[in-house]
Amino acid sequence: MESLHKNKTWDLVKLPKGKKTVHCKWVFEKKEGTTGAEEPRYKARLVAKGYSQIPGVDFTDVFSPVVKHSSIRALLGIVAMHDLELEQLDVKTVFLHGELEEDIYMQQPEGFIVSEKENYVYLLKKSLYSLKQSPRQWYKRFDSFMTSHDFKRNSFESCVYFKKNSDGSFVYLLLYADDMLIAAKDKGKIRKVKDQLSEEFEMKDLGPTKKILGIEILRDRKSSKLYLSQKGYIEKVLCRFNIQSAKPVSTHLAAHFRLSSTLSPESDDEIGAVGSLMYVMVCSRPDLSYAVSAFGRTEDGVIRYVDADFARDFDRRRSLTGYVFTIEGCAISWKATLQTTVASSIAEAEYMEITEACKEAIWLKGLFSELNEDLQISTVFVDSQSAIFLTKDQMFHERTKHIDVQYLLFVILLLEVILL
Repeated sequence: MESLHKNKTWDLVKLPKGKKTVHCKWVFEKKEGTTGAEEPRYKARLVAKGYSQIPGVDFTDVFSPVVKHSSIRALLGIVAMHDLELEQLDVKTVFLHGELEEDIYMQQPEGFIVSEKENYVYLLKKSLYSLKQSPRQWYKRFDSFMTSHDFKRNSFESCVYFKKNSDGSFVYLLLYADDMLIAAKDKGKIRKVKDQLSEEFEMKDLGPTKKILGIEILRDRKSSKLYLSQKGYIEKVLCRFNIQSAKPVSTHLAAHFRLSSTLSPESDDEIGAVGSLMYVMVCSRPDLSYAVSAFGRTEDGVIRYVDADFARDFDRRRSLTGYVFTIEGCAISWKATLQTTVASSIAEAEYMEITEACKEAIWLKGLFSELNEDLQISTVFVDSQSAIFLTKDQMFHERTKHIDVQYLLFVILLLEVILL
């Protein structure tokens, strides 16, 4: 409550005639710390509820950009390759920093009702947790602050900022809600950015980065490597579903296993287990991608390898697309998912898969180029001879007329852009 008052979050007023109020509640949480770096903390948070019933509020522009996990890994790759310093900040009461553009009235919170003004309500001046506008309003204010301090927003990743110093070095900042990573060659440059941020926002300096989004970051500066680990999270998942005794295998799902919708996860535990593994797959374990994708779908530097498994889905006969990008031998982006349409041949499935991979390749190339990194993307490795020959021959003929024009033309254009 002290923080809420300090940020001038609301005014206590009488409810205007014809206006409705939003309810609120307290949410209590124990935030796990990082061994040797941060102790566990108990947190209380006041959140709004019933936002979907707010009359007269336009929700068409409430969504805030969310950083891709591949962007986090890409930044960590730059840090490792150039031996940059990497430190972390946390914004206290992050969503209270956003200014609201609508009149929203909220009931007084439990335990803090003002005596003799029990019928009064709060007119919110700042965004509050659980309001749909909150993430967007916070991002707008943060973006305005960063650009006013000569940082540029990356055109390919809205949550990555960079600044070129007078000596030619760069400072990078990555934002994920209330977490920030700052990287630079000189600790003094990082300290300067921290001071600027602390003047504008209430910050907590977490020092050298040890953990972000539940992913532990281990660093070996002698070998210029960073290691990402979700060991703690995985152990919690194993305990939650009582499978601590499960035996490890080298291949999580052999190629001869074919799954149909009759084998879909049905119980809450089965669905929860697949969902829990999806977060591991996205963050740090590309080796789980195929297996998790297979079970999940039955419910309803440089690019290196792309592949498609023709008509893999028994129920809808859609093909599976998979790709992985590596830089300095380390995977930074990967995907294994069913294609959105049904391919009528292996060649068509491969074309569709190459299209998805090339889009990611162009995105990665753009992201790195703006961060002053020259990412050479010259070769796409694919094991389909028909797809390779058709890429070299841009003429339509009888054998390829069935391939959707948008895929063929798009692949040709993408390959030309990459080769440029």
